[in-house]
Amino acid sequence: MLNIFGGKLTAAMQALMKVAITLNTSWNIYNFRLGLIKAFINEGHEVLAIAPIDSFSKKIEKAGCTFVPIALDNTGSNPFKDYLLLQELKSVFRSHRPDIVLNFTIKPNIYGTLAAKQLKIPVINNVSGLGTVFLARGLTSMVAKQLYRWSFSRANLVFFQNSDDLKVFQAEINLPKLKTDLLPGSGINLSHFQATGQRESEYTTFLLIARLIKEKGITEYIKAAKLIKEIYPGTKIQLLGKLDPSHVRGISKEEIDESIQSGAIEYLGEVEDVRPYIANASCVVLPSYGEGTPRTLLEAAALRRPVITTNVAGCREVIVDGETGLMCEVKNVNDLADKMKRICTMSTRQLDEWGKNGRALVEEKFDEQLVISRYLSHMANIMNQISHE
Repeated sequence: MLNIFGGKLTAAMQALMKVAITLNTSWNIYNFRLGLIKAFINEGHEVLAIAPIDSFSKKIEKAGCTFVPIALDNTGSNPFKDYLLLQELKSVFRSHRPDIVLNFTIKPNIYGTLAAKQLKIPVINNVSGLGTVFLARGLTSMVAKQLYRWSFSRANLVFFQNSDDLKVFQAEINLPKLKTDLLPGSGINLSHFQATGQRESEYTTFLLIARLIKEKGITEYIKAAKLIKEIYPGTKIQLLGKLDPSHVRGISKEEIDESIQSGAIEYLGEVEDVRPYIANASCVVLPSYGEGTPRTLLEAAALRRPVITTNVAGCREVIVDGETGLMCEVKNVNDLADKMKRICTMSTRQLDEWGKNGRALVEEKFDEQLVISRYLSHMANIMNQISHE
């Protein structure tokens, strides 16, 4: 039997499996894991998609999954709610009996692992970024790290998305026997994100796509926008993403409204398909404090748009400074504005050349098929090991 990449599958993978994929939102599954799901389904495996219900849940089912809703609170760390989540996941796994569980995002990684291993189900986790647990200090961070240590010691494998995150995680969590591997993020479907050339325009258009929380560098972007507007008043500086006022570090609607009224930015809200907005931009900006592998920068590069991002873990892995875009210092408004000014002075031809370089980088290192192949390979190894125990 051959897999979709032409290689022979092991005996363990030839036996069709029930694969559970657990995330914090259905939106996340649909936008970042659909290619992986389709690959499993194409192999003949059954896929359980486990997440809270939202507007994307039905779309997941249409892709061929069995959707299983759960109650998961993304906004905080309430011990009682987290305990209920653990028990609910255990109930789901006991009822559906998956052969392997793939967890993504913080709470599924922690509680999905604990639930699955209590039922002796193998687990692969994916750490898409270390987040505020590793940026902050205090009791909440200490408790979260202990939960990581407790749960991840039971995982069969943990994927990280860059070597910096792996080093920090091991230094602070200290699990020397943890089996790990690196992945290029969630990968990019290069046929879905087809490259388009720069559009001739009198004015430069910048675009930031992110959830509106402080760690994405939203405040720095708004302040830099005001500086740019003083010099290049015709410049369009756009912000696209979901407001998250319930998040402890969410950007307030009042701050966004004030920025719109002052003329600093144009807020585009939340959209289902970012491609036309990226295609309309001259440059995509992400002044993040830290990432796993920033999906929006990969999407921008795939569509041949240069990027500006910070010289931090995750971001620096997806850019060649001065060839596919520009790096700036984290939390440095003036440096970010200087890099935006440089983009404003570049010709359409120069911007398009950087865009072509970015597309080539994505094709070489971040193709979604690389991620799918790595998952299939590790799943085969794990199932083989279990079958011989």
